[in-house]
Amino acid sequence: MTNTMGAPDLPPRVDVVVVGAGLMGAASTWQLAQRNVGTLVLEQFEPATVHGSSHGSARIVRRAYPHDDYVRLTGEAFDLWAELEAQSSRTLLRLTGGIDHGRDRDPRAIAEAMTRTGIPHSLLGAREAEQRWAGMRFDGPVLYHEQAGTMDAAGAVEAFLEIATARGAQLRTGVTVTGIEPRGDEAMVHTDHGSVRARRVVVAAGAWCEGLVGDLMPLPSLSVTEHRVFHFPRVDESVVWPVTIHREDLDVYHLPGGRDGGPADARKIAEHVGRPSDPRRRDPQIDDAARERMVDYVQKWLPGLRPDPFGETTCLYTRTPSEDFVIDRVGPLVVSSACSGHGAKLAPVVGRLVADLATGDVAPFERFALASHHR
Repeated sequence: MTNTMGAPDLPPRVDVVVVGAGLMGAASTWQLAQRNVGTLVLEQFEPATVHGSSHGSARIVRRAYPHDDYVRLTGEAFDLWAELEAQSSRTLLRLTGGIDHGRDRDPRAIAEAMTRTGIPHSLLGAREAEQRWAGMRFDGPVLYHEQAGTMDAAGAVEAFLEIATARGAQLRTGVTVTGIEPRGDEAMVHTDHGSVRARRVVVAAGAWCEGLVGDLMPLPSLSVTEHRVFHFPRVDESVVWPVTIHREDLDVYHLPGGRDGGPADARKIAEHVGRPSDPRRRDPQIDDAARERMVDYVQKWLPGLRPDPFGETTCLYTRTPSEDFVIDRVGPLVVSSACSGHGAKLAPVVGRLVADLATGDVAPFERFALASHHR
């Protein structure tokens, strides 16, 4: 892919500048490039940086949501993931099936939405589920559906950008955007390497979004949290469990770890609730209390894992109060954040929604519009 490091030369003008080369920025660039829109991507670190929210080898993809519109969007996302795999000749998805359980998860409400939208699924009792997936314990009812699994996040970012740059998009890394200045129907993007004029600016900067456009559009309240991620070895390496979301005493998700899980594909486990964080001053340390919670969780709910975590890391979430995304346009600025800790699976759909806003006079997807966050 076309890229420069060190002291990159920036073009004086492009049609669209995309700020951020994580999943959402990369997916938006892919969609724009397919429409032959001249696009420049600016990333202060590197694509899928460990400083953001899109790194690593495994994120959950699934259809299970209690809201019909989200269920339908996940269907479009699976179609677009297949398109990306075909274009890039990469295998990015790994289907394992998906499980939702726990008294605070409300599997029955999710099942009702899946019934309304025609998604095959089943509700099982706890004992039946434990017989089916040895080494896991459950609090019934247990919702299972087949169209779920993992997505290679870093691989997806690479694929999006490789295809986009082959079609003319430009990527510049090591470039920090210092300000965005709307000028009528266009905007100036100021960086530590100069300024670029653009017809549209897509801000897909995750935890840095509010600092860039918080004074330029009516964003909802955004909170940035840091989440500790652990990998636990499997007792029986021949068994592959479905990706799982469990909301009981803790709000936990777990999935096959892929490359990050080592050669034995250890299980990736994390909490959906994190600690407040400033992306500019992150604490890389994994606190003992978080580790102890996960070890206790594994011992109680996942006896098929060895309670010896490794491969510990952190990930940033940027959330709205409703945990809905923000995807909207104000003048020449298109915002694509926050994705509230569950946006990875929908990245190619987000890219499509962003490209629609950047290239046409269209209304935003209602649930994600700025106005919906201020009702």
